[in-house]
Amino acid sequence: MTQVRAPRPGRKRRAAVLAGFAAVVITATGVTATAFADSPAADDGPRVTAASWPTPARTETLTATRQISGAFDGGNVRFVGGGALGDGGQDEGQDPMFKLADGATLANVIIGSPAADGVHCSGTCTLRNVWWQDVGEDAATFKGTAAGQTMTITGGGAMHAADKVFQHNGPGTMIIRDFQAQDIGKLYRSCGNCSKQYARHVQVSTVTVTVPLKMLVGINPNFGDTAVVSGVTLVGDASKPVICGLFEGVTSGEPTLIGTTPDGVSCKVS
Repeated sequence: MTQVRAPRPGRKRRAAVLAGFAAVVITATGVTATAFADSPAADDGPRVTAASWPTPARTETLTATRQISGAFDGGNVRFVGGGALGDGGQDEGQDPMFKLADGATLANVIIGSPAADGVHCSGTCTLRNVWWQDVGEDAATFKGTAAGQTMTITGGGAMHAADKVFQHNGPGTMIIRDFQAQDIGKLYRSCGNCSKQYARHVQVSTVTVTVPLKMLVGINPNFGDTAVVSGVTLVGDASKPVICGLFEGVTSGEPTLIGTTPDGVSCKVS
């Protein structure tokens, strides 16, 4: 069972900020939201505090995708797109800022705006303490080729994703843990209409999301997808969020949303 916890504002503002928070409790059958005292708040709403995010060491512009094999530690440098990577739109098919080979690790990187299509993983990969200040098309996409491959996102955070943060196109398992997000559409989506579909799996744990949030994870049970969700904290108003979106995935056209309640089989929440 998980309850909301507040960011850490200064002592003088703490009580006022808490007054505007809602407690969200995740259970095995769904999500229940209840509000705290409805007294006026002197703040304009909860947010991820600046102190939670690293300060960029400097800013570097990438005009072409940087290929990563092995391990790359960015030392908290902020990378922004330029040239062909500088559109900043939501169009499909954009090139990524970073492309990770099978077995690669990307660590301590801040991705600013424009961010193109973020990060692509060609196989098993690790993203450690990667931060997106303003998500472009997607923050990161798993393009694995085998069911045994794993994309692990540990630490880091993302802000302002009009659609989704993490996209899963190939087979395999995506693990998202110790992550924070703010103002996103979805945290994770298994591709709903890829021309070749697979059974995909996602594990989400110890994640904090500040609303607005449309959906935490979206999966396609008809293709064998599974989601395991635990230790999630939602910060914001008391509207009921969708933790698991269950879709009828397709290979062409648009997928159909068929359920919004964890079923305990394809989607397990604890």
